[in-house]
Amino acid sequence: MENKGTSVFNNALIWFGAGVSIAEIITGTYFAPLGFSRGLAAILIGHVIGCTLLFFAGYIGGIARKSAMETTKYSFGSWGSKFFALLNVLQLVGWTGIMIYDGSLAVNEIFSFGNWIWAIVIGFLIILWIVIGITNLGKINVVTMSLLFILTLVLCKIIFFGEKIADSALEEAMSFGAAVELAVAMPLSWLPLISDYTKESEKPFKATLVSSGIYGIVSCWMYIIGMGAAIFTGQSDIAQIAVKSGLGIVGLVIIVLSTVTTTFLDAFSAGISAKTVFEKLDGKWTAVVVAILGTAGAILFNMDNITDFLYYIGSVFAPMIAILIADFFIVKRDSSEKKLDVVKIVIWLAGFVAYRLLMRVDFILGCTILDMAITFALALLWGKLNKTKN
Repeated sequence: MENKGTSVFNNALIWFGAGVSIAEIITGTYFAPLGFSRGLAAILIGHVIGCTLLFFAGYIGGIARKSAMETTKYSFGSWGSKFFALLNVLQLVGWTGIMIYDGSLAVNEIFSFGNWIWAIVIGFLIILWIVIGITNLGKINVVTMSLLFILTLVLCKIIFFGEKIADSALEEAMSFGAAVELAVAMPLSWLPLISDYTKESEKPFKATLVSSGIYGIVSCWMYIIGMGAAIFTGQSDIAQIAVKSGLGIVGLVIIVLSTVTTTFLDAFSAGISAKTVFEKLDGKWTAVVVAILGTAGAILFNMDNITDFLYYIGSVFAPMIAILIADFFIVKRDSSEKKLDVVKIVIWLAGFVAYRLLMRVDFILGCTILDMAITFALALLWGKLNKTKN
């Protein structure tokens, strides 16, 4: 019998919740200067690229029955896996803080009790979600996602069919390629997490396809809400839209639930990744600690602009998944028994540097595609040379 907590339907609910995010709506506002049609094209192209990579990452974990960071042993060895797991824990602590920060600021625009109070409230709810556990959230998720679905429809109606249309001039647009890259970056940020939720599915292909597909559709939707808000209402602050539209408590529910359901995944996966580095850690309680650290960070630090953070994630994990895809599906050379595959780390480092350099190149499809092509080719070349030598 299929584990209830890892059914295809439950995976769909989890990734619906991941997509409904204030951070994604805020990122969508950056596309407004492109205009609706070009901005929409950049969002769709970027998500096709990013979600394709998300699918491969999840499918590898589903086939291998391993968590996201455990699968990296296949290419990089045990120490290499620990290295990427540590980087993943750091980015997840960062994401937890960013999500709580965005949520607390937005809620405080509706009910001004203080950003730090709302940060604590949201942090507490995330901890509650962790303690309940992912396998016990089935019915709660159904109710939560149904409510979020209805409320985001209400938000769409207010943004796109409201009476007020912006007359103010938009700022100078970013390039189309940079916009595509910003759309790629968000699904790429979930890449080190997805197989934490697909690894135990009895139908890994279907579960991964549904997970990446649902996330891609909902994420595009959130980006479009943000872009539409900036274009059609003259507001880039989603909380201000809620306030001016009289949403009140409804807006509060949207923001809090979307923040909790998304950030729960970050904290939960941080616990799983931390176990890859330190095996004796308890994943659940490590996730609780991550939620506490994220709450503290949201109270203490300014986290208004996350674009550099998104590009950092892309530069780390795009070359990593390129190497893993090449090794797992084509080269079929397993380095799991090694402590460290030095050559693969060198190839990853080359991919990391290439990404940072390619960010300066205005390529219409963004730098992730170019970087992955370079890294993938290097991994295949090394695989061929190594096979010939052996």
